[in-house]
Amino acid sequence: MLLYLHGFRSSPRSLKAQQTLAAMQARGYGEQILIPNLPASPRAAIASVEALIRPTLRETELAFIGSSLGGFYATWLAEKYGGRAVLLNPAISPWLDLQAHLGRQTIYFSDEEMTFLPQYLDELQALDTPTPTWPERYWLLACTGDEVLDWREMVAKYAEAPQTIIQGGEHALSAYPDYVGAVLDFCGYPAPYREATP
Repeated sequence: MLLYLHGFRSSPRSLKAQQTLAAMQARGYGEQILIPNLPASPRAAIASVEALIRPTLRETELAFIGSSLGGFYATWLAEKYGGRAVLLNPAISPWLDLQAHLGRQTIYFSDEEMTFLPQYLDELQALDTPTPTWPERYWLLACTGDEVLDWREMVAKYAEAPQTIIQGGEHALSAYPDYVGAVLDFCGYPAPYREATP
């Protein structure tokens, strides 16, 4: 099972989420991807993902794709449950980064709003995984032009993991369509083999 975890103020309707879904469907894995709508509370977000994956744990291996704050969550989940994780411009210390974003917030790709409460910062810090184990199961995609998060912190945290550092770019990772095929390969969802016709 593949889980795509969106970032702060994002939603399952984000461009990268929908590009991932379309790529999985094109490869014939459309029923093996979940894109949950994560609540504002980090504790509730993790609980909602765990409720989704718990029935599948004995039947399937897990893989995660996490964007920004979703990358922070994906790391915690991969550490707890195993499986591979692709991290797209992941948040490293979101309990610090999000101090300036308390209160009512709009949600991208949606008419909805959310309220980010001060206690959520403590919930985030409780989910920190300072040194990821089995670094070979992670793949970092980071843009040096990220205007929201510092790509050098990403490189440092996942120093032993495979990394693709994109020169320039931006936090939204508009180059993602160029990488989504390789991302799915890494997660264990390769394109179906087709014999060459004579």
